[in-house]
Amino acid sequence: MKKIAILFPGQGAQKQGMGKSFYDNYDVAKKVFTSIDTTLERSISKLCFEGTDEDLKQTINTQPALLAVEVVGFEVLKSISDIKPAYFAGHSLGEYGALYASRALSLEDCFRAINARAQAMQNACENADEKGAMAAVLGLDSAIIKEEADKIPNYVDVANFNEPKQTVITGTCDGVEKLSTILKEKGAKRIVPLAVSGAFHSKLMKSAGEEFAKFFNSIEIKEAHTPVVTNTDALPTTKPEDFRTKEVMQISSSVQWVKTIEFMLSEGVNTFIEIGEGKVLSGLCKKMCPPETLILNISDKESLDIALEELKK
Repeated sequence: MKKIAILFPGQGAQKQGMGKSFYDNYDVAKKVFTSIDTTLERSISKLCFEGTDEDLKQTINTQPALLAVEVVGFEVLKSISDIKPAYFAGHSLGEYGALYASRALSLEDCFRAINARAQAMQNACENADEKGAMAAVLGLDSAIIKEEADKIPNYVDVANFNEPKQTVITGTCDGVEKLSTILKEKGAKRIVPLAVSGAFHSKLMKSAGEEFAKFFNSIEIKEAHTPVVTNTDALPTTKPEDFRTKEVMQISSSVQWVKTIEFMLSEGVNTFIEIGEGKVLSGLCKKMCPPETLILNISDKESLDIALEELKK
């Protein structure tokens, strides 16, 4: 018997044309894209279908555009399948896909929230006293990375525990540069600087969290129908008051993705479905899950058809 978790990806997977296959093939996708455009009073659908790399790199555009593809993909799947997941989870901004899918947030409030979050994060980057940076560290144990980060006088910390040998660091430019040098000496296979506008998931985003909290406390959050395994602590969450606290914390806290997948595996999940652009989370799952685990991704009509066939087996 399949015990299913649905996953929603974060920033980095965006590309021109995303979501267009859903729009062209499913009426429900057209309706959802129209609702999103109306809610945000700008054409997120056009941004997804025609946006340039430069457009899609801006945080204020990236977050609602990626979330749109996730929500549309989920609604398309729901319209043609009676799938009943045991858990939802999302990586960073993808957690809002999970909040929507679990019915904790309405579509309108979900997109108003992601817009406010993106704006707050962009403001924090633009108004920062010191420019931030991020880098992916490959091939080194995360415990070593965290230990060395704590020794650096210029602030640097772990942003994402993505999988046991892939960790993202975040902090001041000096801090990230110094830690990168040390981690190469410690045996990191590769260190890849990320093209981001600031030090996301670090204490340098504290002002973004405070700005976002003012908005997030003003909207209605309902009890989730299905638990969301949250980034800050990798625990199943359903209560509105917990989401209010955790979503504000998430902006300046580490994403505990390894623990998130480990928790769901420990609960008997044997099928993971990533909904949204790209296959980043599917790739991470393959490195952490037993070989018999079914790992699927849904990003367009073709991958949806493949996923539905696999789920029937």
